[in-house]
Amino acid sequence: MNRKFHLLLFLFFSFLCLSAAERPALLPLPQQVDWSGSTFSAREIAFSGEKTHRKLLILWLEENGISLGGRPGGKTISLSLVDHIEGVAVNPQESYRLKVTASAITIEALTEKGLYWGVQTLRQLTRLKGSRPEVAGCRIVDWPAFRVRGFMHDVGRGYLSVQELKREIAMLSRYKINVFHWHLTDNQAWRLESKLFPMLNDSIHMTRLPGKYYTQEEVREVMTFCREQGVTLIPEIEMPGHSEAFKRTFRHDMQSPEGMKILKLLVDEACELFAGLPYLHIGTDEVRFTNPTFVDEMVEYVRSKGMKAISWNPGWTYKAGEIDMLQMWSSRGKPYKGIPVIDSRLHYINHYDAFADLAALYYSNVAEQQQGSDDYAGAVIAVWNDRQLAEEQHILLENGFYPAMLTLAERTWQGGQEEYFYTRGSLIGLEGTKDYRDFAAFESRMLRHKEIYFEGYPFAYVRQSNVKWRISDAFPNGGDLKKAFPPEEKLAENYLYEGKNYASQKAIGAGIYLRHVWGNTVPSFYKEPQPDHTAYAWTWVWSPRKQEVGLWACTQNYSRSEKDLPPPQGKWDYKESRIWVNDNEINPPTWTATHTVHSNEIPLGNENFEARPPIPVTLNKGWNKVLLKLPVGKFQTREVRLVKWMYTFVFVTPDGKKEVEGLLYSPDKRR
Repeated sequence: MNRKFHLLLFLFFSFLCLSAAERPALLPLPQQVDWSGSTFSAREIAFSGEKTHRKLLILWLEENGISLGGRPGGKTISLSLVDHIEGVAVNPQESYRLKVTASAITIEALTEKGLYWGVQTLRQLTRLKGSRPEVAGCRIVDWPAFRVRGFMHDVGRGYLSVQELKREIAMLSRYKINVFHWHLTDNQAWRLESKLFPMLNDSIHMTRLPGKYYTQEEVREVMTFCREQGVTLIPEIEMPGHSEAFKRTFRHDMQSPEGMKILKLLVDEACELFAGLPYLHIGTDEVRFTNPTFVDEMVEYVRSKGMKAISWNPGWTYKAGEIDMLQMWSSRGKPYKGIPVIDSRLHYINHYDAFADLAALYYSNVAEQQQGSDDYAGAVIAVWNDRQLAEEQHILLENGFYPAMLTLAERTWQGGQEEYFYTRGSLIGLEGTKDYRDFAAFESRMLRHKEIYFEGYPFAYVRQSNVKWRISDAFPNGGDLKKAFPPEEKLAENYLYEGKNYASQKAIGAGIYLRHVWGNTVPSFYKEPQPDHTAYAWTWVWSPRKQEVGLWACTQNYSRSEKDLPPPQGKWDYKESRIWVNDNEINPPTWTATHTVHSNEIPLGNENFEARPPIPVTLNKGWNKVLLKLPVGKFQTREVRLVKWMYTFVFVTPDGKKEVEGLLYSPDKRR
């Protein structure tokens, strides 16, 4: 009897584990989900609901080869609007309730927007088993913690084709991203077509990517597409700063009486073009105000055209009622009571490292709030193109666009997290904690989505929650960046050097900041990092066989907003960093950029690991030694304005598409 009981218990828990393993990897994770263990499967189903709601199912039906029709008493799908959904904490207008049984799928919401998000979740619940679609049985009650969940492209400095923009909008709406902020004008170019003043779009007035702009027909195409994907478009016309393209064209500053007359005509044209959209973003950052009435007058003018106005903060100072929304853009940004805010302060991914900052984004709450309110709208990821990138795909690839956006989708929908970027910097110090397990689970879900949905998309990310290190206390190098220290002779947890003890601490991650690019604003491995020091990081990597792998490595992530010079040929950086695998030195690639003049108009070459093929490395069967030497001199130099004392290191498949299966990273050789 006892043996039979234990056998049944074993089979029961095996079934639970199997069921959990087969569950779809939902992202963002719903607020409430209960799995039933049943499965809905049909090739033909009957639809119940308003005819206007059937269009929400088109993509799901096409993806899975399902037709609407069905026989009486057969499988059904129902979409309907209801007056109330029990348990919703905030933002009920975007909430939905979804139930999947063996015979029926029902989606209920207060609005069509809620129905749309329910269908996006349904798409993630559905898998093809052979040629037959199966939907995991469950009951979900879901709502977003924040009402603004978005991304911004600076096409004034750069340019992304309409086809590319639509591709991003469609993909991100699957993850309930609901705002596209379109920064259409800047110093380099005015990329919004004006039929009133066509000379504004003339190549002669563009200092970058001349001739590239969006026609009004293309703008309407993007507007329509956003509407179909449940995404709110927020166009931005930057004023009165970042407006050199305007000044080159008209020979008037925006704040002058003549400039304001022209600008109002352009606002007339824009508001007519963008009719039906709720907001027009007017900028107002990084400028000296010479006309004290300019901002108030332009806000009221935008409002008189039937649109609400958004403004950057820091920028012009407002009181409640004087602006409709603020967008915080730096650590100096602050919320004002009575004015809704969007948090973009530390969401500039043009400065992000692909790995270290992604973990920080996951762990940080939004605007120091765990859920939204009237005053806290949400967050927007910003992609600025201060430095030109040669190809539009590299704007996405080198900025880690899709991994960052999926992380933001999770955080802004789920809400939560106790701390902001200021107190939580990465995976450092989290091994064995609930926070670490939560990130590892999220990372697994995200990589599952990469595998299923992102073939052919730029997505330079592999698992990093298993990449473990020891990092030494930093040795003072006195400005001699080539100076050697004891870890180059022997690896140990502690060192006695010149009468002083130097310990080592554990760390996790494929990207580690020893000192963050934003200094002490964001925590890093060293609590008080000092210049003129040398650190060492090491681990052992167990491989099940001898094999050729690829290596993603860098020791200075090049920001896409700096004029920095490329590294010297034959060196990883200007800091004299070095990398060894099994005591064989790994040389850097041949750098494709060789310029010696600082310029934002010279595109990055292959400085960042995402922009080059992985470095070929041979791993032996068993344990392989990895050692990195990481010196630093000054934190700002002539060659690099913001020195990143950091490293990225992880083995990938030779083509760079996936992690290498079966590897174990352990600085203590523990399997």
